[in-house]
Amino acid sequence: MTVDGFVGKVGMKFVLVASMLFFAGTSSAAGSGDSDLLKQAGQTFGALPKVFSTAKNPVTPAKSELGRVLYFETRISVDGTVSCARCHPFGLYAADGLKKSIGHDSKVNPRNAPTILNTAGQISAHWIGNREDVEDQAKQALLGPASFGMPSYQAAEAKLKEIKGYAPLFRKAFPGEKDPITVDNFAKAVGAFERTLVTPARFDAYLSGGKTALTVPEKKGLKRFMETGCAGCHSGPLVGGQTYRKFGLAEPYWEHTGSKEIDEGRFTVTKDEKDKYVFKVPPLRNVQMTSPYFHDGSVDRLGDAVLIMGKVQLGLTLTEDQAAEIVLFLKSLTGQIPEGFLKIPMLPVSE
Repeated sequence: MTVDGFVGKVGMKFVLVASMLFFAGTSSAAGSGDSDLLKQAGQTFGALPKVFSTAKNPVTPAKSELGRVLYFETRISVDGTVSCARCHPFGLYAADGLKKSIGHDSKVNPRNAPTILNTAGQISAHWIGNREDVEDQAKQALLGPASFGMPSYQAAEAKLKEIKGYAPLFRKAFPGEKDPITVDNFAKAVGAFERTLVTPARFDAYLSGGKTALTVPEKKGLKRFMETGCAGCHSGPLVGGQTYRKFGLAEPYWEHTGSKEIDEGRFTVTKDEKDKYVFKVPPLRNVQMTSPYFHDGSVDRLGDAVLIMGKVQLGLTLTEDQAAEIVLFLKSLTGQIPEGFLKIPMLPVSE
């Protein structure tokens, strides 16, 4: 047996056993009524924070407002067309609807662009975890060969300093600094803004004790989601985003997704054989609105994605009805985008 095969079998057993242990009492709890389902859900997922705060980059109003402006800024890309909002437009729930995003000079990114709503609290950024957090992602995107494409951080700083209107905004956001216009502060500002991008959904009202916030079919879908084992990986306030898992524990993922290229996942970063086909477990908030799915955007329909996950991760052949139940629950994770997110701010002028 190959190392990859061994890891796959061990990983699948881990998920299945963990799921069985975690939900050992679910059958009896289900008969106890809605209160027990709510209690189980509360223990599994927990409350969504209002802001994804971090001691490394405290969120302040001035810093977040600067980040909101920079999020839409295209003049710091090599061809003047790329901003954060290009791959993460709020009108599409901060994803772009493409299988793989398009960067400067029409260059194709290697993977699908996930939403940045409700995601600043993840274990890392990017599918393969090669960005530490949203601040690291914002900074490295400036040099990304298929993103902003700038030749150096110094060149990006020079572009920002040429836009005279940014000077007072940076001074306000980073008071006391002699030269506040730096790429590190660019990253902190964008990161601070992204840490405020929280969209509570009806599911959060349910977790807070509002038993009528979900419909009976949606509660059935929630129960199915937990009992099937989906919550073995997709747990916590983000409904995922906290662990890495091999994609295809039970069967090779590409045999079911129809992927044209086989992506080796974190192996490309670590060069460790056990990391082949390992990806960050994506958060599922707003998942109804952010197709196509998976790291390569290979699947368009949410129901198909659920069926595939049952097969390749849990070794289960879900019925169409079972998948439909889970989809109903997943739709309850769709939040309302605040109007302020949708408004493009006035960008600073150069003179």
